[in-house]
Amino acid sequence: MTHDVCLYYSVHPSCITAVPLRSTPDSSHPFYDVARHGIIQVSGDDRYGRKLITFSSCCLPPSHQLDHRRLLEYLKFTLDQYVEMDYILVYFHSGLRSSNKPSLAWLREAYGEFDRKYKKNLKSLYVVHPTSFIRIVWNLFKPLISKKFGKKLTYVNYLTELGEHLNYEQLVVPPDVLRHDEKLRAAQKGGPAPSVKTPPPRPPLPTQQFGVSLQYIREKNREAPIPPVLQQTVSYLREKGLRTEGIFRRSARVQLIKDVQRLYNLGKPVNFDDYGDVHVPAVILKTFLRELPEPLLTFRLYSQVQDLLSVESSLRVSRCKHMMEELPEHNFIIAKFLLSFLHLVSQHSLVNRMSPSNLACVFGVNLVRSQRGSVSLAELNPIHLFTEILVEHFHTTTTTHTCTGHPLNL
Repeated sequence: MTHDVCLYYSVHPSCITAVPLRSTPDSSHPFYDVARHGIIQVSGDDRYGRKLITFSSCCLPPSHQLDHRRLLEYLKFTLDQYVEMDYILVYFHSGLRSSNKPSLAWLREAYGEFDRKYKKNLKSLYVVHPTSFIRIVWNLFKPLISKKFGKKLTYVNYLTELGEHLNYEQLVVPPDVLRHDEKLRAAQKGGPAPSVKTPPPRPPLPTQQFGVSLQYIREKNREAPIPPVLQQTVSYLREKGLRTEGIFRRSARVQLIKDVQRLYNLGKPVNFDDYGDVHVPAVILKTFLRELPEPLLTFRLYSQVQDLLSVESSLRVSRCKHMMEELPEHNFIIAKFLLSFLHLVSQHSLVNRMSPSNLACVFGVNLVRSQRGSVSLAELNPIHLFTEILVEHFHTTTTTHTCTGHPLNL
């Protein structure tokens, strides 16, 4: 396998299949010498709005071909974009060999450089395919590791187990890891690895709000233009969340979010005051967008968004306006409603610290994504740029729609 670039694949729980992802960064990237190997990837959000960041040992080139100090700086450079929000690290251990293994001194230096800023919002560290080596290293470092941080570590023996903890379809996994997992499962069973079967999906409830199309929600809600979940969360956050520092960056208790989703799906009333946590409606809003079968800004726009970096800076706002005009009218109306709110949030950024750029990091992959589900690190930059422009230049990019030719007032 070449180490010039590590191809990534999206993993699906029903059958471990692979779909190639574009992961080669632009040569102007400040850490291109490290980034081109695909060692570190940001895989969008998990099902509860936490960023997924992966580190793949099999993509490490031989040690003499990689400056490990630069690797550490690149890891910090990547994490710096997300450490102010809750995030998850997934470490794929398979593929680490004597030829590409960093020294123990480097590992100790790396842990020492990751101060509280990086550890505070790390919610979980998943070590996939652990070996005796990784367990020995962990024991060696135990005296240096706080008990609180130690509780965040989870060993995962098989990829199917990983799917029990996070959003499997958003994960990007190197093919070497997939093959290693198949070998492990085959060895466990004493034969070929069995295919993982999932039961057929149940038909949605008439009151279903999560995981169904915008068209389905509209038909079941008397043709209301704005989905109830979106209407209620935005209304609540407009009133009580605008001045909350880090709004949309924090997660909420997983079971609590499941309970609120269940109430919505059963058509029962939800009173966010009952939960005493403004982050609950914020996570519910992100979860609603993330679980749409087709993203709000549609699959069709994805390739145009990826081309945005090649557009001259002075023309990008008008290009984004043109893309928004191509949306189906219903999607445009909902997007205008949401972006109007996000623009309002950004106007309070001196207090809540949610600038258009920060909001783009949170909402980008929830608004636009490819049909394959996963998003590589190289694909995030144009998504973030597109979303930032929509939020910052809301009044320009959402003025008219081609279906009507005149302003759409909500």
